[in-house]
Amino acid sequence: MSTIAFDQMALTRIADFARSLSRLHQLARRQWIDDDQLDREFNAVCLSIWGYSPDDLCDQMFDADDLAWLDTLDEATARIFAAEHGYDLVDDSGMLTDWWGYCWMILAEKRGLLTPENRAAARARIEETYLAASNVIGVIVGR
Repeated sequence: MSTIAFDQMALTRIADFARSLSRLHQLARRQWIDDDQLDREFNAVCLSIWGYSPDDLCDQMFDADDLAWLDTLDEATARIFAAEHGYDLVDDSGMLTDWWGYCWMILAEKRGLLTPENRAAARARIEETYLAASNVIGVIVGR
């Protein structure tokens, strides 16, 4: 018997939160879709699941070993990793398109990085990056 057995009913099915994002990806195969629109929708999915989005974190918050592991991640390993942590990365047509980003968020959750302090630090980094640009005079942040 397999050593990897998961109760499918106990997994959070990310596809249930990502229906509109999946439709947007399908539409993007037929017509041009702005990357920012895809990013906003991905962030909305993450906010629905974790209460945080990738914009609330930055790579510097992860250990170098974690980043190296993420760089070697493939679909099979991602699916097992997600299931081991209570998530399902599959929808009715197969692996979710944004599986790598979801694994990034799952790893952040596992490492305890989803905190208000890290959110504030990541947002401050984003603001600093924008303000460093020569053509930016201010940043408007909705809080």
